[in-house]
Amino acid sequence: MVIVNQIDGSCRKQKRGETEMKKLKKDLEAISKTLNGLVQKVQQLQEQIGEETKPTKKPKAKVAKKAPARKVAAKKAVPKKAVPEKAKPATAVDTVLAIIKRYKKGVGNAVLLEKTGYNQKKISNLVFKLKKQGKIKSVDRGVYVKV
Repeated sequence: MVIVNQIDGSCRKQKRGETEMKKLKKDLEAISKTLNGLVQKVQQLQEQIGEETKPTKKPKAKVAKKAPARKVAAKKAVPKKAVPEKAKPATAVDTVLAIIKRYKKGVGNAVLLEKTGYNQKKISNLVFKLKKQGKIKSVDRGVYVKV
């Protein structure tokens, strides 16, 4: 008896699913028809606009013959203006050093991670480079200040 009830339940669910699918199919067909109608209207508008904006051919004016060109004295070379160099983007080392310089009491790894968006490995490598160059020193474990 239990098996029969389970089969009946699954059949009911299947029938309900089929009716829902039919309903969805009808809805999609209606949407498709509406979209096709809109596409046709847009094409008609494009044709109307295209007809209005087509340039009309104007008769070409006759060009008078020019007199022979005279020789012109060579112009003096004008010195070029000094173009200011564009600021180069800051390197990762410069970015970390600038952040460390802002904090007089020292800055920790967590702040560097947050401010720069770099990962922990990159921060560690950059701090190592700066320490080796002598630009920063370690006050405490994970806390750095400028020299």
